[in-house]
Amino acid sequence: MLFGLAVALATEGAWAQRAPRPRLPRALAAHESGVVVRGGPRRTAPTAQGRSGSLVTRREMDERIVRSTPDALRDTVGVSVQQTAHGQASPYVRGVTGQQVLLLFDGVRLNNGLYRQGPNQYFFTVDSNTVDRIEVERGSASVRYGSDAIGGVVLAHPIEPHFDPRVRGFAVRPRAFGSYNSADVSPGGRAELEAQWGSQIAAVAGVGYRTASLLRGGAGGVRSLTEGSLARTPMLLEDRATQLGTGFRELTFDGRLVWRPRSKLSLVLAVYGYRQYDAPRTDLCAPTWASSEACVKYEEQFRTLAYASLRGEITGVLHELSATVSYQRAHERRRFDNPTGFSGSGWIDSVDTLGINTRAATPRMALTRRGSAGLTVRYGFDLWRDEVRSFEWAVYNHTGRVVDASRGQYLDGSNYLYGGAFSELTVDAMRVIEVRAGVRAALAHASAPSDPSSATPAISRAWGAFVARAGLTAKPSAHWAIVANIDQGFRPPNLDDLTSRQITGPGFQLENPALNPERSTTYELGTRARYRAIDLDAWGFVTRIDGAMIRAPRSLSDCPIAQSVCSASSTRLQLVNVQDAAWIVGAEASLRARIADKLQINATVSFAWGDAPSPLTIGAPRLPLSRVPPLHGSLDARYAVSAESFVGATLRWAADQTRLAFQDLSDPRIPAGGTPGYATLDLRAGLRFSRQLRVTAVLENLFDTAYRVHGSSINGPGRGVMLQAAVGW
Repeated sequence: MLFGLAVALATEGAWAQRAPRPRLPRALAAHESGVVVRGGPRRTAPTAQGRSGSLVTRREMDERIVRSTPDALRDTVGVSVQQTAHGQASPYVRGVTGQQVLLLFDGVRLNNGLYRQGPNQYFFTVDSNTVDRIEVERGSASVRYGSDAIGGVVLAHPIEPHFDPRVRGFAVRPRAFGSYNSADVSPGGRAELEAQWGSQIAAVAGVGYRTASLLRGGAGGVRSLTEGSLARTPMLLEDRATQLGTGFRELTFDGRLVWRPRSKLSLVLAVYGYRQYDAPRTDLCAPTWASSEACVKYEEQFRTLAYASLRGEITGVLHELSATVSYQRAHERRRFDNPTGFSGSGWIDSVDTLGINTRAATPRMALTRRGSAGLTVRYGFDLWRDEVRSFEWAVYNHTGRVVDASRGQYLDGSNYLYGGAFSELTVDAMRVIEVRAGVRAALAHASAPSDPSSATPAISRAWGAFVARAGLTAKPSAHWAIVANIDQGFRPPNLDDLTSRQITGPGFQLENPALNPERSTTYELGTRARYRAIDLDAWGFVTRIDGAMIRAPRSLSDCPIAQSVCSASSTRLQLVNVQDAAWIVGAEASLRARIADKLQINATVSFAWGDAPSPLTIGAPRLPLSRVPPLHGSLDARYAVSAESFVGATLRWAADQTRLAFQDLSDPRIPAGGTPGYATLDLRAGLRFSRQLRVTAVLENLFDTAYRVHGSSINGPGRGVMLQAAVGW
């Protein structure tokens, strides 16, 4: 359908010769200088929407040699990156993560009906080498983006092929990237090919591979704040630094074709694939409740995404059009080996997602004769449907017999339908005042068959909601703005909440088919200052979550039939909606200073404080929210030796986190008494040796500090060297 529409539009002079753009495309700069320097200087985003937000560019990712897409966010204000395993990572935004943070890749939702409560691994399945930039919008944002946007939205934008206006026939530009990290002995590389046919068609495609061995952390390991003993996870080798339950292999591939039938209209066809193999889950390799030989390993962690998208301007009314049809498959194959026990287990869970999402905007419409006041309308709709396949089996150690369970972690054949429609109005007056308002109608429906053998009832439940937002921006001067926002979020229970039986960090989690939606409201007040040498952002926020889903303890008698893992676990949990509101209060600030166009200094600081009703007993004292990051921040300096050579340093720090929820006390990822604070220092340098070769080096964790991000199962990398080389023609 989209292709046919694009062909029809192309008949209107699509093949006519067009004048080149006045701005020199990056492809032309690449042609003249050899290796592409992708990405630009740091910018704050997305200011046009009047929201608190940040942006990470491709250049920053290359200069820091990020290990993964989540790793690219570790210096972003308001964000903390938790790692349950070496091959997994989950961004916390304003104190929440998992189901409560929406992840988007090129406008397509990564969140699906199987996303877990708390940290998950799925943003790790976005290949960082395919990402051009990452935006983070902080605060509830369900009006524009739909369900799950309680704490914020992370938007990954892929690398686009470049159009060189001088090309009239066919041109090819190959590139190759190689990397090596000593902390986990991880060589990797990517081959990339860019092609252009005339002035209207361009494509980029690539394939990458990486192997990672055991990760070496800082010397001595992370220790308890109260007892001084080593943290319960991970298990360490005799050097008290190298971590068992780490290492993995990954393969990636991608292709992107862009056809421009008009100067302001593009048809995009794209496919992205991620394949991860043999990645242990560190906190369950070995679990604290089993022998040291037991281990949960992700044998396969796959993601495949394909979509077609029409983008640009069709008529004078349809501005900023983006209409996308997508297919996505997320697939996991896990194995639990327990050689000293009676049996092991295996699981396969896959979810196929079909989606359609469309959004557009009107041009600014004058409300006064002289145009001093204007109105812009943004609108759109989206609809997504998940289809689940889920299987589980047991392997008996003494006989080798394999027995299929009657149900998997989820119920095979379950489906989840969700989406909605929204509209937003923006009124600006005299370039001094901007007023914003918006509303979304949201819906969700969950369906799952029964399984009498495991005492699992069928589910068919639906939810609907209206969410709204309002905002005001006042600009006392051309360089200074004050912003106030009220934004609502909505998250209905998904199939993971309603039907899953699974091992989590704190213990074994049971399903709860009676859950109701979470709703949030974020109140934020901030200021922005933009001067030639200084950019300053400072925000304070309060988020109220009604119907918050909190893990409550359950007894051994609550374990379902034939669930031996549940019986063996030291703790059993179930999600419940608490009656009173949960609250997250915090503040964030970032400062960027430019000195003599050579030296740039960036500083960030973030704080969040979470509080919720106790799920234990009605009327019991309130408790901290689980795994809310402590006060943390960064200080970065970069000196430009030349246009493409630099030196720099980054100091990252975090305070102790001793505010623990009751389930944190049994979570082996958190040392007794809480997670200790830390400070680490990285040094980096980049040099272009020739038109075709550029090399970057990072001396990581200079003082070999033993540390971990709060809630993580692994310690951060110890002292080591990271190298990256880029070759291009």
